[in-house]
Order: sequence, then C-alpha cells, then structure tokens
Amino acid sequence: MTTTDVSKRSITRPTWAEVSLANLRGNFRAIRQRVGQAAQICAVVKADAYGHGVVECAQALESEGAKWLGVTSLDEAVPLREAGLSSRILLMTGFWRGEQEDVIRLRLTPTVWEVSQIEMLEEAAAKLAVLEQSVHLKIDTGMGRLGASLEDLPKICAALRSCQHLVLEGVSTHLASSEVLHSESLQKQLQRFEEAQQILRREGLKAPLVHIANSSAIISRPETWKQMVRPGIALYGYHLPFQGKSTQASIADIRLKPVLTWKTRILSVKAAHADKALGYGGSFTTRHPSKIAVLPVGYADGLNRRLSSRANVIVDGRYAPIRGRISMDLTLIDVTDIPGAAAGDEVILLGSQGALNVDAQQHAILSDTIAYEILCNISKRVPRKYTE
Repeated sequence: MTTTDVSKRSITRPTWAEVSLANLRGNFRAIRQRVGQAAQICAVVKADAYGHGVVECAQALESEGAKWLGVTSLDEAVPLREAGLSSRILLMTGFWRGEQEDVIRLRLTPTVWEVSQIEMLEEAAAKLAVLEQSVHLKIDTGMGRLGASLEDLPKICAALRSCQHLVLEGVSTHLASSEVLHSESLQKQLQRFEEAQQILRREGLKAPLVHIANSSAIISRPETWKQMVRPGIALYGYHLPFQGKSTQASIADIRLKPVLTWKTRILSVKAAHADKALGYGGSFTTRHPSKIAVLPVGYADGLNRRLSSRANVIVDGRYAPIRGRISMDLTLIDVTDIPGAAAGDEVILLGSQGALNVDAQQHAILSDTIAYEILCNISKRVPRKYTE
C-alpha cells in the first residue's frame, strides 16, 4: 500500500470528542433569558471556543442570534472571517504593532488601553480611508493585567478626542473574583470602574456599550450586566464554583448543559494477578486478581496526569477507576466488576450515561485546577464531531 492509498482512506483515532451544538444553542438561550433583551451578548469563542472548535461553535452561536463574538487576538479572528461569519468580533487583548491595518480590513473591533494603540489605529484608518473605526477602551480596576489606569485616563481621552476616524464604542473591565460572593475586592473594582466612567464623562466621552460581566457575574450579579455581557465558559456548560455564603436563588435560575463529551474505546483487556504493579513506576498494585483494560488516550490527548489512580471513566453503565499513572498515549482502567468488557467497547472520559456522570469540574477538582484548563487542554489530535 502506498502513502497515497493511505491518505485516501478515512482515518479516525479511537478517541474523539462529541460537541453538542444543540446544548451550545440551549446555553446561549439560557443566558439570553437570564440577562433579558436589554444587554447584548458577546459570545466568547477564544482559545478555539474553549477547546470545542471555534468555527463550528461560532457558526452555531451566530445562527442563534449572537451579534458579537469575543476572541483573544487577530489570529483567532481570521478563521472566523474566512468562514464567512459576519458578527462583530471583539479583540479582547488588542493587537500587535503591525496588525492595525488587518484589524481594520477585517472589520474587527480592537480593545485599546494605551495612547500608542490609538495612534496606530488612527493612522491606519486614515491610510485606508475608513471614516469610522470602533474601539473599546479597557480599564484596569484591579486585575493588574491589561487596561488603562485611572491616572492614565485623561491622556488617553485626549488622544481619542483628537482622532478623526476612531469612535469610542465601548468601555470595559474584567472582574478578578466574580465567583466569590460578597467579595470586597469586587465591590472596589466596580467602584473604580464607576470612577473611570466619571472621568470619561468629564473628558467629554461616553461609550454606548459598557461591559463588565463574565460567566460568573452573569449568573450571580445583575448589577454588572450593563449594555453587554461576555459569557465564556457558561456557553460550554460550566462556571467556576461559587464561594461564600449565598441565597441559592441568586445563582440557581440558569440551567446549563455541558457541550462536550469525550470518548474512547478499549484497546485491549488483560488479566492481572494480585500484587501486580501497573504502569510507570508501578504506582498502583492490584490487591486481588483483576481485569485491566488499556485505553488509547493519555496526557498527550489532554487527559491530565494528576487524574492517575484518582478519576473514574464510564464503561457499559458502570464506573471504572483509572489505575496507575496516565502515560502519554495510554491509560489503564480496572474493569474487573464490568462483565463482558472487551476490546472495542466505548468508554466515556467526560460525559454522562444514565445516572452516571464525569464532567470537567470533577476532573478539575481532582487535578487541582479549573474546568477551563481541562477543556482547553483536550489536544488537537482528538477529533471533534459535531451533532445537532
């Protein structure tokens, strides 16, 4: 068989992720119902739609009514325009020097926070004879990352006022702890943001779109909704666990469904005697005669190594524990109590079957991280299959 013959075949790894566009649409509708019609929704699809596939997810969201899409940078926006998406696209972390003309040509809306960014965009807009180029101004109210400080706002306002082509359409900030209920630091951020808007008004500037709320704030803090909200992880069925005392009424009226189910198949099954060491370092030893299944998935696929001997998978309606250390391409599970488990059987790594459930939040707790990282780390070599 030649290389050409192989390339013509349909080659599919026995490890894949199923992405439910129906659940994605449903989550968008749930967010719309939560915030009402007064606030626009900027559907955040950065990081390849949190590992779900940016083009397919953006197309589903646009068809569901999303007028705005949020990405990190120009390289994430290009595939969306190439795929024909017409929604407004917000570059949430601005642009690099030299990208300003492409930003304008692709009809993107950049976030700015420095005078130099304003000057570069104004020059590019003049060169391209664009009458109006919208920008959103980001304020650093406490994250300590990107954004203009209150002290720098007057000179930034002066730069914006001097522009013949740039239009201040939006002003935003990012909350550092929206999942911490009754957070004092969050209240200080909101106070600083109000001070920033007062400075803008004194300088003769007012943005029609004010946006603060991320996923957790959408769920729990109606005072942050303003004219636009920016749901990210909530679109994909998750949010950070809330911390602190709360009346559940404030966070329980939005129902989200995980969009991604991660599956594989049993590669091999073998018997293991008692006291058999399994995997690298022999980190797990069987206590009794066992039946061990090998899965063709490992940390190169995004299965976090910290799940070794800690997490479960689902096989034939039962939980099966991971045994030993997860390796690059293979993982061992114990199927002793699952009669008939055999090579080729489907295994759920993330997802539900009947009353059983393994989700990204559970993986995050076991891995000492957050669901965001679990989803984003599912690698490109895991093919995504889209269902409606």
